[in-house]
Amino acid sequence: METPAENKNIYELFRISILLKGAISLLEVVAGIVILFIPPSLILRAATFLTNSELAEEQHDFIASHLLQLAQQFTADTATFVSIYLLSRGLVKVFLIWALLKNKLWAYPASLVVLGLFVVYQIYQIITTHSFIVIGITIFDLFVMYFIWREYQIVRDQRKNTA
Repeated sequence: METPAENKNIYELFRISILLKGAISLLEVVAGIVILFIPPSLILRAATFLTNSELAEEQHDFIASHLLQLAQQFTADTATFVSIYLLSRGLVKVFLIWALLKNKLWAYPASLVVLGLFVVYQIYQIITTHSFIVIGITIFDLFVMYFIWREYQIVRDQRKNTA
């Protein structure tokens, strides 16, 4: 059984982590909307502009060459998929975070399930792409899930004791 001070610390970390997750989720929604309206040709031109000087200095620059390669493969179909993916992912998480902030009891397990499914997909992405960004996002998601779970236990126990 946690002390009131421990409960307060867990609540503060829970709140900070879900607010950060909410901000990231809003950025996903904005990015999904923006991607819908940016033509792939503009993305290619921007990537070419950003990588030209690096590739002129070092022809096999890892980051610049991969960024340019990604931009060259970015099609209208890719844009649609990425946009729908980001919009749906972001909107679902924004809704769940809103429910968590409103202290809706159902939102705790629902959030754990949804984030758990995203983590499973992210692990697949890590295995197939070896992306350090996805590794970081996954670690952060696990951190958020831990505090959602801990806060859920506290809230559930408090409601049992007051009932």
